Amino acid sequence: MTLSRRRVRAIFRKELREYRRNSSIVWTMAVIPLLFILAPLIQVLTLPATASGALLSGDPLAILLGIPALVPGTVAAYSVVGERQQGTLEPVLTTPIPREEFLLGKALAVLVPSLAISVVVYAFFLAIVELFAQSDVASAVLSGPDILAQLLFTPLLAAWSIWVGIAVSSRSSDLRVAQQLSALANLPPVAILYLIAYNVIPASAGLALGFAVLLVVLDSLGWRFVASVFDRERMITSTR
Repeated sequence: MTLSRRRVRAIFRKELREYRRNSSIVWTMAVIPLLFILAPLIQVLTLPATASGALLSGDPLAILLGIPALVPGTVAAYSVVGERQQGTLEPVLTTPIPREEFLLGKALAVLVPSLAISVVVYAFFLAIVELFAQSDVASAVLSGPDILAQLLFTPLLAAWSIWVGIAVSSRSSDLRVAQQLSALANLPPVAILYLIAYNVIPASAGLALGFAVLLVVLDSLGWRFVASVFDRERMITSTR
């Protein structure tokens, strides 16, 4: 199938306009990151210089990956059922746009702001650590492997979270239920991140590589799976 960039871009722009008008989505993108940044920030800022080696027995920065693991899915849960409830979905579905392009446009509209928020929050975290943490602690936090892990896993986790959210949204009839189910479905990656952060699961290059490969495979399959369960006719004919 040949994708039309013009149609995907049109859906992408429409979704961004919708998100800007929806205060609940804006608050979701703003509040949830705060829940993930406070614990590691307090932990790092309260460490004395002599305890910088404690970071080697755990990785508090792994908790920050909970932002791309949870925020995009919660927002994506709005993408289909939210539009159905507002009555703006049916006019789009009656156009000849293929469902693959329709879903890709919606996914990108969640992915771009989610990545931007994750990067901004992480940059803010690093800036605070650099300014206020003990110098030895700051050096341990600003290490290359941690920064590389954030750059690698942020888009991979966000993409998986988005496909889960859209899949749930496509099969739900109530927005709040869709957001709750999406959050529950995305809790396993968040739980793994917390276990890594507190060294219950020791972080290693092999673990990171295996996790990355798994996410790449799941992200690749996610689009196809969501497209296969997306019942266009049911959404047009069913009652909101």
